[in-house]
Amino acid sequence: MASNWILVADDDLEDQEMVTEVIGQLDNSIEISTASDGREALAKITALSDEKLPALLILDYKMPYMNAGEVLEALARDNRYSQIPKIVWSTSNREDDVNRCLQAGASRYFVKPSRFSELRTIVRQMLEFCKLSN
Repeated sequence: MASNWILVADDDLEDQEMVTEVIGQLDNSIEISTASDGREALAKITALSDEKLPALLILDYKMPYMNAGEVLEALARDNRYSQIPKIVWSTSNREDDVNRCLQAGASRYFVKPSRFSELRTIVRQMLEFCKLSN
């Protein structure tokens, strides 16, 4: 990926801010854009040229308008998005939700942690999917 940015889509602004903060702590050279629902995330991505696509997409599963599974399924219909690593994180650890996301193209599915130290570990693992951070 030529771009140096990540799209974080989460309707919980506190979770959105925490992920953004941790990414910045781990690598402050990464630009972060946010979306508060699945439809907004999809609109942001589909409006971009190929060279402007994000290096990583982080999606909350339970979002209004379109959940992560629906966003992933929409992106899977167009091969131009196949190179973007897609991470889902959610309070849900329902097997159906996890399987739907993985089958629709998610690289990984994380359950949202209850402790900040666990969040740092998860975000570090998320960043391993893109070539932006050491």
